[in-house]
Amino acid sequence: MTDYIAERVIMEGRYIIETKTTVRAAASHFGISKSTVHKDVTERLAVVDKKVFAEVREILDKNLSERHIRGGIATKNKYLHKDKL
Repeated sequence: MTDYIAERVIMEGRYIIETKTTVRAAASHFGISKSTVHKDVTERLAVVDKKVFAEVREILDKNLSERHIRGGIATKNKYLHKDKL
């Protein structure tokens, strides 16, 4: 793995830890695809820094368990605001 990829992976991991954000939000912040961020933090980070990987994994697992709730809230808000348009 090249140095710039390893550096990017660590930056993404630390960002997710500090902000407790989703992969999608991290991708938007760094200006890269969510597929790249997902691969970085689920595969490459485990090789680069196991401690950071463990912390990121906890956040990703929490996000996964709450995903359906966020989707429901987004749908509810969509239809609540639809009448106002």
